[in-house]
Amino acid sequence: MHADSDVAAETGDTDVVVHADRRRTLGAFGEAAVAAWYRQRGATIVDRNWRVREGELDLVVFQRGRLSFVEVKTRRSTRFGSPVEAITPAKAARLRRLVGLWLEHHPRSRRRAIELVVASVTIDADGRPNIAVVPIDM
Repeated sequence: MHADSDVAAETGDTDVVVHADRRRTLGAFGEAAVAAWYRQRGATIVDRNWRVREGELDLVVFQRGRLSFVEVKTRRSTRFGSPVEAITPAKAARLRRLVGLWLEHHPRSRRRAIELVVASVTIDADGRPNIAVVPIDM
C-alpha cells in the first residue's frame, strides 16, 4: 500500500492524500523545470533525486568544470515567503553532509570545483516557472 494511502486509511481523510500528491507534483514540476533550465545553458545533469538514508539531493549538475548540487524549492506564490526561505540552517547543514556523501560515492568527482545552490522556482499566473539560483555557503 502506498504511504499516502496508509495516511488516508488511518485518518479517513482523503484530503491528506490529495494535498500530498499536489505537493509532490509541484515539486516534480519544479525539478524538471530547473533541469531543463540548466540543460538550456549547456549543463549536463549528472544525477537526479540521489537518495541515501540521510536524505536526497535533487540535482547534481556539471557545467564549466564545476559540479553544482542543487536543492529545488518550488512554490505557487511568495505569499508565505520565497522558496529560498525554506532553506533553514539545519537544512543547509544536512545538504552539506549529503554533498560529502555523494562525493564519497563518486570519488572521481572529488577533484572538481563544487557549489551548493538552491534553485528557487515560483510559478507565474500563466503556469510558467520563474527560476533564480542562489548559492548556499559550503
